[in-house]
Amino acid sequence: MSQLNTTALLDIRNLHVGFRNGDMETDAVHDLSITLEKGSVLGIVGESGSGKSVTALSILQLLAYSGAFHNSGKIEFEGRDVFKLSETDLRKMRGNDIAMIFQEPMTSLNPLHVIGDQISESLLLHRDMNAQAARLETIRLLQRVGIADGEQRYKSYPHELSGGQRQRVVIAMAIANRPKLLIADEPTTALDVTIQKQILDLLIELKDEFDMSILLISHDLGVIRYMADYVCVMQHGYVIETGPVKDIFSKPTQDYTKSLFSAVPKDSPPEPDEKSDIILDVKDLCVSFVQKRALLAKNTKYIHAVDHVSLQLRAGESLGIVGESGSGKTTLGRAVLALQKSTGDIKFDGRDLRQMSKQQRRDLRRDMQIVFQDPFGSLSPRLTVGQIITEGLDIHMPKLSRDEKQYRLDMALHDVELEADMASRYPHEFSGGQRQRIAIARALILQPKMLVLDEPTSALDRSVQAQIIDLMRRVQTQKNLSYLFISHDLHVVRALSHRVMVMQGGKCVEVGPSAKIFEAPENDYTRQLIAATLS
Repeated sequence: MSQLNTTALLDIRNLHVGFRNGDMETDAVHDLSITLEKGSVLGIVGESGSGKSVTALSILQLLAYSGAFHNSGKIEFEGRDVFKLSETDLRKMRGNDIAMIFQEPMTSLNPLHVIGDQISESLLLHRDMNAQAARLETIRLLQRVGIADGEQRYKSYPHELSGGQRQRVVIAMAIANRPKLLIADEPTTALDVTIQKQILDLLIELKDEFDMSILLISHDLGVIRYMADYVCVMQHGYVIETGPVKDIFSKPTQDYTKSLFSAVPKDSPPEPDEKSDIILDVKDLCVSFVQKRALLAKNTKYIHAVDHVSLQLRAGESLGIVGESGSGKTTLGRAVLALQKSTGDIKFDGRDLRQMSKQQRRDLRRDMQIVFQDPFGSLSPRLTVGQIITEGLDIHMPKLSRDEKQYRLDMALHDVELEADMASRYPHEFSGGQRQRIAIARALILQPKMLVLDEPTSALDRSVQAQIIDLMRRVQTQKNLSYLFISHDLHVVRALSHRVMVMQGGKCVEVGPSAKIFEAPENDYTRQLIAATLS
């Protein structure tokens, strides 16, 4: 694969990518050589910082070249040297011959414009269509990527769509001009298993329909195995192993590749004490949102996001909550914490949240904390790690002395296996896994009794996922913590949860011990979820 091939669509030889910050230079990609054949799928895997995305952005010359540089190497697309193209020729190539699907669709879509206009823009620029023709083609594209009500959704804004729908819109934008090469950078990271499989099947269909080649970047080895013809393994900017996907997965030769493949969350958590106290007792919880408010109130339409859900959670126990996007998982978690208006009964540690004043519920929050899906988005970039972690102490324990506060900070960092001197640094200086550890430390410093974990590992590499799962198990055992664990990743759910609740359309369709749910599910929907999981 690394040899020059004149019939290749994309040929990268001896590529070097570096970044300059003042007088300091950092190497991101070293002497990289890969070839992508026409009509094939090349998967690139590796941990965060391995150079995957930097390589992809180099193809389209989308790096910030005020600091980035290439001091050697060549990138040829259809025999043309990308580095020698004029800016005009590069603009023609981007979105026309080569298109890209970015990792997070919400950040790649403009929140101020309807999705129809955003897709039409590419058609107007590259295919010289008039507005009416571009509109009709956009609606056809929306239907082609699985959005049935394309004409109605044309006028929707990104925030009005689910995660799976937004990803489909981004794909529609990418294929609008029938590109020869599609670069897909983590296209299914935040999607649940059934939507993930639908998106991957869609990409395979479009590849065959348009005779496209795909450069697929992912930390999910199941996705690579399902989609790719060839795989390239990267570490610290180097290609360390490459070949047909069947060969690499069945007989990896490099130690790093072997460790990457073995870093799948395994085993199950230690069994909790069945006689331990019930820390959370929820009965008939309901959350509804107004879908359409008519002139007459009786015609107002509602969406029942959580529909009469009941659950119990014991001290030291983990309850995994799974289901597709829109099933009500996150809304349920927020409602349990009284962050979302709801009806029904919620008792935490024997106390009825309905009977509490606002101040009493605020005081109770030190015992019930949340860890969000995106650690970078939930950590203030203007505060140091120490300030972020101790912020809760300032609110709930303002009388702590400076020494006591420092001791608690040191212990919280120690609990999540971070060094004490990291407290003076800022979030952007850390990797994704380290930022998630910081978010966990922020929750643990208050010594809570329960954590709501909302997709805490979805954006992390497999090896980092395994580390975080091991960390959560250890902390749970040491501190007798209870977890309400929300995730679409069934491998992770099985590794961390004692019991599992399956949600569909706001309802609980099945609940039981983790082993029973995964090995002998009773509900058809549960069976569909498990069948859609890519190993």
